[in-house]
Parts: sequence; structure tokens; C-alpha cells
Amino acid sequence: MKQSLEDLFNALIRQQEEKLLKYASHIVPNVTSDDILQPNDYPELENHPFFRYEEGFLKGIHAAKMAVMAWEKK
Repeated sequence: MKQSLEDLFNALIRQQEEKLLKYASHIVPNVTSDDILQPNDYPELENHPFFRYEEGFLKGIHAAKMAVMAWEKK
């Protein structure tokens, strides 16, 4: 079964979100998936370099997905 690029990006995004949430929960117990979208509400996350790195990696996957999707629609 051939997987579309969009499906592949969605899988990468889900995987990175799970990784980020797992890491964040070690820093801030009971953090939710919505909370990691607004880490500035939690100084422990906002100022944590590894969390910020992983968050940036997630944003990069989102940006790559949008670029590929826009390119495919040309």
C-alpha cells in the first residue's frame, strides 16, 4: 500500500507530538497536549532548552508539510 506524503507527514507529526508530551510530562506533571501548544504558560517548559528544541523540531515538520502540500497543488 502506497502511503501519501501527507499521511507520512501526519505520522511524523503525531510521533513528535507524543515525544514532546512525554518529555513535557517529566518536567510538568499533568501537562496536556493542549498545554504543549502554549508552553509560555509554563515557565518550566518555556525556559527548558531540550523541550524548546523538540518543539522547534515539531514546528519544522509542520512547515515542511505545508511546503510540500503547497508545492503539490501547483
